[in-house]
Amino acid sequence: MTSVTPTLDPTLPRRFADFDTLVDAMEYAAQGIRGANFFDARGDLVESVTWTEIRDRARIIGRKLTGLGFKPGDRIALIAETSANFVAFFVGCQYASVLPVPLPLPTSFGGKEGYVSQLQGQMQSCDASGIMAPEFMSSIIAEATEGMSLRFKGSYADYAAADADAEHNLPTADDLAYLQYSSGSTRFPHGVAVTHRSLLANTFGMGFHGVKLQDTDRCVSWLPFYHDMGLVGTLLTTLTCQVSVDFIPTEEFARRPLTWLRVLSNNKGTISYSPTFGFDVCSRRAAMRASALEGLDLTSWRVAGIGGDMIRPDVMRDFFETFRSIGLKKTIFLPSYGLAECTLGVSFGEVGKGIEIDLVEEALLGGDRHLLVTNSKDNDRKREVVNCGKPLPEYEIEIRDEDDAALGEGHVGRVFVRGTSVMREYFNDPETTRDVLSEDGWLDTGDMGYMKRECLYIVGRAKDMIIVNGRNHWPQDIEWAAEQLPGVKAGDIAAISVPGENAEEVPMILAQCRQSDPADRARFADMLKKHVQKTTGINCLIELVGPRALPRTSSGKLSRSKARNQYLSGRLQALAS
Repeated sequence: MTSVTPTLDPTLPRRFADFDTLVDAMEYAAQGIRGANFFDARGDLVESVTWTEIRDRARIIGRKLTGLGFKPGDRIALIAETSANFVAFFVGCQYASVLPVPLPLPTSFGGKEGYVSQLQGQMQSCDASGIMAPEFMSSIIAEATEGMSLRFKGSYADYAAADADAEHNLPTADDLAYLQYSSGSTRFPHGVAVTHRSLLANTFGMGFHGVKLQDTDRCVSWLPFYHDMGLVGTLLTTLTCQVSVDFIPTEEFARRPLTWLRVLSNNKGTISYSPTFGFDVCSRRAAMRASALEGLDLTSWRVAGIGGDMIRPDVMRDFFETFRSIGLKKTIFLPSYGLAECTLGVSFGEVGKGIEIDLVEEALLGGDRHLLVTNSKDNDRKREVVNCGKPLPEYEIEIRDEDDAALGEGHVGRVFVRGTSVMREYFNDPETTRDVLSEDGWLDTGDMGYMKRECLYIVGRAKDMIIVNGRNHWPQDIEWAAEQLPGVKAGDIAAISVPGENAEEVPMILAQCRQSDPADRARFADMLKKHVQKTTGINCLIELVGPRALPRTSSGKLSRSKARNQYLSGRLQALAS
């Protein structure tokens, strides 16, 4: 019977990602007995591979890629199936100095039409020379890559069986290691270019300073490999710091979220991360079945990391109350802040301290500027804001106002970050890179926050990006999808986010409507909602507004921030929902 790789490894001293390249880290991890394990929806072990086995398979893939004609710096799209094949191929690309580009499975997006469009857009954006995808996706891949000039496409088995072999092309520390798409954008894709130096600096920071890895640690994850939290946080950090890790496919977690906790319980997992919604869905599912907690024991869980979207304290309180009877401790929660443009991690709370909350009194101006920060409980307009901890040692953080002037402690502004793990660029997109990254290395994160006692507090988004369940969505994609409907003109649609319960983001479409009959309006709203869902996979609220109601800038461009503010203040009247 197959068993999981061990948690403890007395044969190999731990090194905290102190390597020049991912290849060096892989070669060191392969000297030990730890590795990666893959589970199904019921929590049963499907495959267990040591880092040694991953290294051996990666070496073969690296020679195959070189033999197939892939040159250093070429890009290969990798459909991010939660499997040993993906891991081996991702690492194999490093042995050929080819850049893997992890992209989501169809189940992670929406309808087939939207998925094919997304895949085409991202492959064209990175100018991919090949694609590796699971066998069951062959027909979709054929459709998505029609007309593209690729060196090779197929499944892992197809690449491994290719009649090609050549010497490895090994990378250096300042070479790119991979491209990370930071959103599911179809028409405006942005591939974050990450070097080996940036990657290893970040996995060191997260492993050593962030979660303070111990010899007894074991990681458990359901996060997708196409997302920075899943790829860097739970795969590459465990590899570069020699930790055994247990993976549950993201789509299986969606069907049976409590499998996450079952694997944690059975394997005595100590570290696991999730966006807030992952904790929320577990609490909700447990409440549906009286027997949900039977056989579960969470006493081993040491670090329950939270990140990927705005952290909701109410959800975390519910999660604790739901599972405290089976050993969950309140002190294990570890808030953090990060983004793909910084490889992943930027700041971490203090391990073993739990969630710390500040009360924020906020006044809204154009663009959601927050004026005051206070702990006064006498003001009705207060919100719980979570302490996301101190920046990792590699980073400098500045909070700036609209004029780029640095602000002092307690003042809310845009969050700027500088450090080794900040991206080199958005791949092949110098204009967008210049918009967010200065010549002296300061990254505009697009988030609003403030500093207090050297800790970072995030209060919301400054730019138009909409974050739903930990995934970034560009409003332009939603607007473009809506504009494909007959009768909808360019400029008729504004995609925004509005506060849902407990400050969560809810996507909304404000649509200019020229129809006067209530039944026609209802049909239009329903058709719009279903079309956007099918095309983008995003379930939006719909509000119809009058013709020419959406605000414009002085140059005539749609102003989403003004539309949002006018809607929330009641100055933009809706015709129908």
